[in-house]
Formats: sequence, structure tokens, C-alpha cells
Amino acid sequence: MPRVKRGTTANKRRKNVLKQTKGFRWGRKSKERAAKEALLHGLRRKLRGRKEKKRNYRALWSARINAGTRAEGMSYSKLISGLKKKGIKLDRKILSTLAETEPKVFKNIIELAK
Repeated sequence: MPRVKRGTTANKRRKNVLKQTKGFRWGRKSKERAAKEALLHGLRRKLRGRKEKKRNYRALWSARINAGTRAEGMSYSKLISGLKKKGIKLDRKILSTLAETEPKVFKNIIELAK
């Protein structure tokens, strides 16, 4: 039976791990053992980061809407309540964008919600 040289497979695997840890700090990006360990933890925490990002954006949108409604003499909760009662289905992302970039349109929406 002929001899099998396994170098290419092992090198490919190592290179793949190091490629995935590009941008990590210190030896975690260049030393195979540290990189593998960092990658195990990093991949596990990746999902949590994506979930947190959604949470943070929703809080940001609420703050922007609140600032826009307070400027017009209304509270955030009254605006959301009024929109639901009138059947206006605008999500918080759209409302925050309008509050930031189109104040006149946002003012009209507040008038509708009153």
C-alpha cells in the first residue's frame, strides 16, 4: 500500500482556523491552539451579539421617537397608544427615521394619533 502524506489536509485545516480568527487580538489570531480556543468561544457568542444588536436598535428607535414626540408636547406611550387605536401600522424603525429626517411628516402623524 502506498504511503499517504497528510500535510496538505492538516495545513488546510490550520489555515482555515487562522483565517476565521483574523482580527482577533494577540496570539489568538496567529497561534493555532489559542486561535482554536478563541474560535470556539467566539462562535458561541456570535448569536448573543446579534440578539443584543436588535435590542439596542429598538431602544435607540424608542428614544428618537420619544424625543420627537416630547418636542410636540406629547408622550411616547400616548403616541403609540393613539396609533394603535387609529389602526396606523408604522413600526418603530420607520417612526424614528421620520422623527429624525422628516419632522413635518412626523408632526402630521402625531396629529393623527391625538
